[in-house]
Amino acid sequence: MAKAKFQFPRGFLWGNATSSHQVEGNNTNNNWHAWEEAGHTEHRSGLACDWWGGRWKEDFDRAAETGQNAHRFSVEWSRIQPARDRWDENALDRYREMLRGLRERNMTALVTLHHFTDPLWFMEIGGWESDEAPQLFADFVRKTVSALKEYANLWVTINEPNVYGFMGYVAGIFPPGKKDLKVAFKVMVNLVRGHALAYQVIHEVQREARVGMAHQYRSLYPKNPRSPLDRWVTKTQSRIFNDLFPRAITDGKVKFLWRRVNIPEAAGTQDFMGLNYYTRDYVSFDLRMASELFGRRSFAKNADLSETGFIANEPDGFYEALKWANRFKKDIIVTENGVEDAPDEMRPRYLAEHIHQMWRAVNFNWPIKGYFHWSLVDNFEWERGWTQRFGLWELDVETQKRRKRKSADLYEEICKTNSISSETLKKYCPEVMEKIFPD
Repeated sequence: MAKAKFQFPRGFLWGNATSSHQVEGNNTNNNWHAWEEAGHTEHRSGLACDWWGGRWKEDFDRAAETGQNAHRFSVEWSRIQPARDRWDENALDRYREMLRGLRERNMTALVTLHHFTDPLWFMEIGGWESDEAPQLFADFVRKTVSALKEYANLWVTINEPNVYGFMGYVAGIFPPGKKDLKVAFKVMVNLVRGHALAYQVIHEVQREARVGMAHQYRSLYPKNPRSPLDRWVTKTQSRIFNDLFPRAITDGKVKFLWRRVNIPEAAGTQDFMGLNYYTRDYVSFDLRMASELFGRRSFAKNADLSETGFIANEPDGFYEALKWANRFKKDIIVTENGVEDAPDEMRPRYLAEHIHQMWRAVNFNWPIKGYFHWSLVDNFEWERGWTQRFGLWELDVETQKRRKRKSADLYEEICKTNSISSETLKKYCPEVMEKIFPD
C-alpha cells in the first residue's frame, strides 16, 4: 500500500480535556462531594489525580512532551468562592500557577468555568433552581476571569448544560437527584440566563476573549425507521437534548416540549461552538420510559462496544455531530471525544476513526479549530466512579502512579505531525486501515 497522510490546518489545537472535581482531589466543599458522602456513588473521588497537590505539573509535562499544544481544564467554583461572602485568593493563585505552567510549555489554555459541580452554599439557596443563580454565577465569572485573563482568552462558560439538567433533574442520577420536568425546565432557563450573563461579563473584562459553551451532542436514530412512534420519540429527544441550549443562545428562545420562554439577551452569545461527542443511540418508543420522554435507547446490533458497554464506536455519528454544529455558523472546537478502555484495545481504532471523520469535515472547509481528547489521565467519572478508564495514561488510584498506554503514542504522532497517516495506523490499529486508507 502506498503511503498516505491526511493533514490538518496549520495552527490546529491538539490537547486533552479534564475537569476540576475529576482530577484535583479533596474537593470537599461542593455538591458532588456531598453526593458521594451520602452514598449515591459506589466510589469516592478522594485524592482523584492529586492535581491540587501539584501533580498537574508532571501531567502537563507528559502532554507537552507528546506534542500537545493545548489543554482544557476547569476551575472549581467552590474553591474560588467557598462562601457567598468570601473569595479565596490562594485558590486563584493556584489556578494562575497552572495557567502559567501551560504557557511555559507553549500550550494554549481553554478554561471551563462550570463543569457539573456547585458550591454547597449555592445549593443551600436552591442552586440553579433559584432566581438568583444566573447573577451569582456571573459574579463568580467576573472575579475569576479578572484574575486569570493574563493567561487565558478562551473560555467555556458551562460544560454540557443538557447533561447537567437531564441527569440531575430528570433522571435523578446527578445531584440533587430530582425527577421533575417542571423543575428541569426552570434549571435549563436559568442555565441559559447564566451563560448569557457570563458571556457579557467576560467580554466586559476581556475584550479579546472568545467565549462558548461545551455541548454534548448525542447522535439519535429511530431503532425502527418505519415506525412513526420511533421517529417521533427520536425527534422529540433530539430537539430537547441536542437543540434546546444551542438554539437558545442563538435566537434567545427556550423551547421545551410545550413550554416556551424568550430570553432575548441570550441571542448571539457564543463565539465558538464547543462540541462533545462520544456515541450514537438507537431510540424506540416505550410507554414505560416516562422519565426519558418515552424513548428507550440502545446501541446497534453487533456494535463495537467499549469495555463496560458504555460507548459504541460510531464515528459516523461524530461526522453527523460536526455537520450539526456547522449549522450554527461559528468556529467549532471539539471540546471532548474519547472512550473508556482500560486495556487500551478499542481506543486506538476509536481515536483513529473519529479523527479521520473530523478530517473529512475539515476538508469541507467547516471551521474546526481544535480537538481535545477525553482524557489525559484516568479520572473520577461521576456516578460511575473509578469503574471506567478514559485516560491516555493509566492511573493507579492507590499509588498515584501513571503508566503510558499505547494510545498516548498514537495521539503523539497525530499531534506532532498535525496529521493522521497510513504509517501511524499500520503501527497502532491496522484493523482500520482499509476503512480509512482503502486500496
